[in-house]
Amino acid sequence: MIDYYRILGVKTNASQTEIKSAYRKLARKSHPDLNPNSEAGRQFALLSKAYHTLIDPQERAYYDEQLKAQKNRSYSILDSNNPHAKRARNLAVQAKWDRLVDEVLERDRQENRERQRAVFTTVSLFVSTFFLAMMRPQLWHVFSTMGRVVVLTLFVIGVWHLANRLREYLEHYTYKPKPIQGSIIRQEALPEQPFTRFSAYTFLLVGYALSLGIGLYIGSHLQDLFGDMTLLFRDRVIAVQSSIILDLIFYPPIAVLIVDSVHGLASRID
Repeated sequence: MIDYYRILGVKTNASQTEIKSAYRKLARKSHPDLNPNSEAGRQFALLSKAYHTLIDPQERAYYDEQLKAQKNRSYSILDSNNPHAKRARNLAVQAKWDRLVDEVLERDRQENRERQRAVFTTVSLFVSTFFLAMMRPQLWHVFSTMGRVVVLTLFVIGVWHLANRLREYLEHYTYKPKPIQGSIIRQEALPEQPFTRFSAYTFLLVGYALSLGIGLYIGSHLQDLFGDMTLLFRDRVIAVQSSIILDLIFYPPIAVLIVDSVHGLASRID
């Protein structure tokens, strides 16, 4: 059984802060991007497995029990220098290495998928707002009663979907900073999330405002072009000024819902 405490260079009674500090120090030295060879990849995979095992209280408690049981067990033939025992140990170690590498790669793939989902959601929100503000399609009053019911239904589903996605991303990628004085006194480790909750809200608000402002600015210079396009519907357009406001409210959440659904379907196919 691999001694994760020895790999991280910490004592068996080390605190979570000490484990995080040791992992970050060793991860910088053995990261595959800085050491492009197969051995570095295996060392980093083992280091990551040791960290994720010891940082989780339940996983650590179970691991400590297994480690203690191994130290107290009787002598095994696999501990001898017999050639067959050595070969069996090598095969067992190789199998464990393979499992560790697979776990790390799967964790990285999962993280990449989550990051892509977050990018698709925010980008589709900004891009749809930009194009709607620029083109000013004025579609709301063009639709029949049934069409408006469909749009309203999709809007409600889209708002629910967007709110859930944003809440999920905020919990995964952001943290709420604690008071500076309390953090200094307790010497708490830095959070694993890369962004603060305030910076995420600022990014969303500024991104939406920029998308809306740039779209309206460009649309005002291309008003004649898009005005000719809306003439196709001139017999059914009423209350044009209110229509653009309804379009900007209803369609961005619907666009996010469609893009995320297509992306999710494509991910399952892959």
